[in-house]
Amino acid sequence: MARPKDVLTTGEVAKICNVAPRTVSKWFDTGKLRGYRIPGSKDRRIPLDQLVRFMRDHEIPLNGLDTGMTRVLVVEADRDVADLLSDGLEREANYEVRLARTAFEAGAATQSFKPHVLLMDVEVPGIGGREAIRTMRSLPACSGIKMIALTGSSRPGDEEILRQEGYDAALAKPFDVARAVRVIEASLPQPA
Repeated sequence: MARPKDVLTTGEVAKICNVAPRTVSKWFDTGKLRGYRIPGSKDRRIPLDQLVRFMRDHEIPLNGLDTGMTRVLVVEADRDVADLLSDGLEREANYEVRLARTAFEAGAATQSFKPHVLLMDVEVPGIGGREAIRTMRSLPACSGIKMIALTGSSRPGDEEILRQEGYDAALAKPFDVARAVRVIEASLPQPA
């Protein structure tokens, strides 16, 4: 993943927070958003850590902010499996994780969260994980997302079938978080 900028302009902050640049200037001028002025100029600069703190304090979604963390969307109807996987990925690999329970929720979350990786149960309720992947693969907005199947089957040849259906890799249940991290990392582009 590309490394995010450490310091942002008011215009960049405005785009991230979906507000007018003047609003960001007011936040800065009233001391709500910490930063500094460029010496000899009226231009303001906001350090990334200050922006993240401000956004969290004011419940502004971090969706527009590329924190440099790998974003993983877990699509799993079983709440226990989803929570275990989410907590483990956040704790063990420091991923930013969101959960969806159905293929429909996954589609909506993909648009707003913009995940790098999608872990989808092939038996997810609704239209199902297999049909959802075919649909998502046809959307330009999903072209760069690595899609990994969560499956209850580990018979020989199953992973190849899932690849033919559009998945980049597969994880057979049950699995541990360390294995999930290895599969996710192997699917992501490696830095040059």
